[in-house]
Amino acid sequence: MKIIISPAKKMNMDANFLPPRNAPVYLEKAEKLKEYLQNLTHEKLKKLLCCNDEIVSLNYERYQTMDLSGYTSPAILAYDGIQYKYMAPQVFEDDYFDYIERHLRILSGFYGILKPFDGVVPYRLEMQAKLKTIFCRNLYDYWKDDIYRELTREETTILNLASAEYSKTVEKYLTADIKYIKCVFGELIGGEVIEKGVYVKMARGEMVRFIAENAIEDLEQIKAFDRLGFLYSDQLSSDNTFVFVKDHGSKIKNKSI
Repeated sequence: MKIIISPAKKMNMDANFLPPRNAPVYLEKAEKLKEYLQNLTHEKLKKLLCCNDEIVSLNYERYQTMDLSGYTSPAILAYDGIQYKYMAPQVFEDDYFDYIERHLRILSGFYGILKPFDGVVPYRLEMQAKLKTIFCRNLYDYWKDDIYRELTREETTILNLASAEYSKTVEKYLTADIKYIKCVFGELIGGEVIEKGVYVKMARGEMVRFIAENAIEDLEQIKAFDRLGFLYSDQLSSDNTFVFVKDHGSKIKNKSI
């Protein structure tokens, strides 16, 4: 089983805690993106990243001095968003790290796909960024099926804990021999399951921690997840979608998500 998650916009360097174990599999393709981004003006980079002056200035400097093979930090410790805070890898036990290194993969607009201990540097480049160049129409075009091929090289089961922006890089290429399960975390409001962004990110992080703590190999065991008030709903779920809700008491009007 491979578990896919999204990266986070905010990043830190944390190589002093644990060192990287590997280089990203698509480091050469990341290098090509780096060289292109280094040649953008401050204003063009701001337009591409769609962020404020402070953030674009930080990332402009990052790209100007970026060395992808120099000082790096393990990906799982470098990302610093809500999902990663609730995953809390800084307090993982050694066997949790070993488990996620085998099973967890982080999808990235810049690196393509990362194992947790791949060495990375801080960057900002969302998968949906409108990066139109002489060598690609956008990042989905740039990565094509590279991410999917690496993800399924020795695997036929994928658990999706990524956002639609990133899972799109996988779903487009799915074949019948791949078992693909999506997790939905929502609340029953007016009889419908409603997902709320912050709580979804929190739950995804907690789910990764839950899976690692229990060294889960059987998808059925995931249904026992009961953190942050979420519980598995057999009524709302299907073979390809596991739904976890906070309220089982409301009458369900629509099973579609």
